[in-house]
Amino acid sequence: MAGQPLEGVRILAVEQYGAGPFGTMYLANQGAEVIKIENPADGGDMARGVGPYFFDDEGRQSQFFHSFNLNKRSVALDLRSDEGRRIFRELAATADAVTNNLRGDVPEKLGLDYASLKDVNPRIVCGHLSAYGRDGSRKTWPGYDYLMQAEAGWFSVTGEPGSPPSRFGLSVVDLMTGVTMAFGVSSAILQARASGEGRDVDVSLFDLALHTVTYLSTWYLNAGHVQDRLPRSAHPSLTPCQTYKTGDGWIYLMCNKEKFWPALCRKIGRPELATDPRFATFKDRLAERPAIQEILDEALSAKTTAEWMVEFGGTVPASPILDIADAMDNPFVAERDGIHAFPPPPNGAELGLEEAFRMVAHPIRNSGSAPPKRPGPELGGDTDGLLAELGYGSEQIAALRKAGAVG
Repeated sequence: MAGQPLEGVRILAVEQYGAGPFGTMYLANQGAEVIKIENPADGGDMARGVGPYFFDDEGRQSQFFHSFNLNKRSVALDLRSDEGRRIFRELAATADAVTNNLRGDVPEKLGLDYASLKDVNPRIVCGHLSAYGRDGSRKTWPGYDYLMQAEAGWFSVTGEPGSPPSRFGLSVVDLMTGVTMAFGVSSAILQARASGEGRDVDVSLFDLALHTVTYLSTWYLNAGHVQDRLPRSAHPSLTPCQTYKTGDGWIYLMCNKEKFWPALCRKIGRPELATDPRFATFKDRLAERPAIQEILDEALSAKTTAEWMVEFGGTVPASPILDIADAMDNPFVAERDGIHAFPPPPNGAELGLEEAFRMVAHPIRNSGSAPPKRPGPELGGDTDGLLAELGYGSEQIAALRKAGAVG
């Protein structure tokens, strides 16, 4: 089997909760050695205590935490202490990158930026994920996903017209910003290995949320169009592209190429609609969206969603509208090997956690190599090993632990 693409890359991650850990998990899943730097005095990553669901009865194995921290290592290190910062710099000398998802003004204070670390490692890449960036009037502001959705316009285009403004159902700004940081850091590591010089790489929740408004922002900036919410989660310019009623619920259709409209008309037993001049082009169908909705609601109500999925499969782009349980239990997920079993953590037995737990598979599939499947790390589980690697003896480590510099 071939190795993972990022084997041999070492990342120090000063991270907590969701956005930063999600991004570095992508790096870890691609083979990078991601070492979480966690403060032992604070109990490490705050996500370790996030419920309401845990794999064990003692509340030490948060299902939330594992969802963001597979395949990583952990060092319990207090960066607020002189000894802790000194050890961190020693580790940074061995690393390709340092990442963090702290408030914009904090990385410089803790010595996590390139200016602070280039003396020990000129090739170090310093990836920063913050709410509003590391400069400007908001660098000291805390910020979270839903705030970004609200200010970047997402609420205004989510949900049904006439209802209160709505957020997206998942913390997708956090997730996308984490992956964006991972891409930026990987790109910078590639350059640093070639040039011998690292750099700072900055991403922010706000910039990501604004950037992903994409074509709607372009429409406003160049045509003055302000997109509003549309009924039934419809596409702003393509029809049919929305939810429709079936005999037992709903289905989503996306006829986003001209060829799909006549195919849909044939499948619902109304081939004459394909040549109806009212519906000849995308522009024509957009103008007749209410009429098309009425026609399709009536036609699709003749069969169940499952029956229509069989009918449309491979011909008309369609999906059933599932809840989380149905989405996980979808036979196609099983066909894709979309759920993986992960072994319990090393101390699972003492916590009553001896059986494998299941999680959604990593979406990047590398030919010739099986994906790593390690649970999230125990707080400080790799501290002694990494300190020994740096040349610390057991007595020195014990003294550092007694002083509170490591945990």
